Amino acid sequence: MIYFAVYLAVISAISVIETVIDKRTAAANAASQVKMQRVPERRLLLLAAMGGSLAMYVTMRIIRHKTRHMKFMIGLPVIFVLQVVLVILFIYPGVLI
Repeated sequence: MIYFAVYLAVISAISVIETVIDKRTAAANAASQVKMQRVPERRLLLLAAMGGSLAMYVTMRIIRHKTRHMKFMIGLPVIFVLQVVLVILFIYPGVLI
């Protein structure tokens, strides 16, 4: 169980860092003629699916990043709920019987 908690902490930290990097890059691109490459949405969604959904959602709300993108504002909570259900089913495998 400790390994799972460490994994979630690490993937959540990576998710937060990637989200902040994308926000800063977006702001820099808006203010500059030289465009820097942003974090692909696919990578952000993959990090969310790997366990960083809650941390990423909270970060996006705090820094107001991608709040108009429904795939993130609806998708991340849906991913989180599915992850919670999967963890419950893993811990209590007979809960559906």
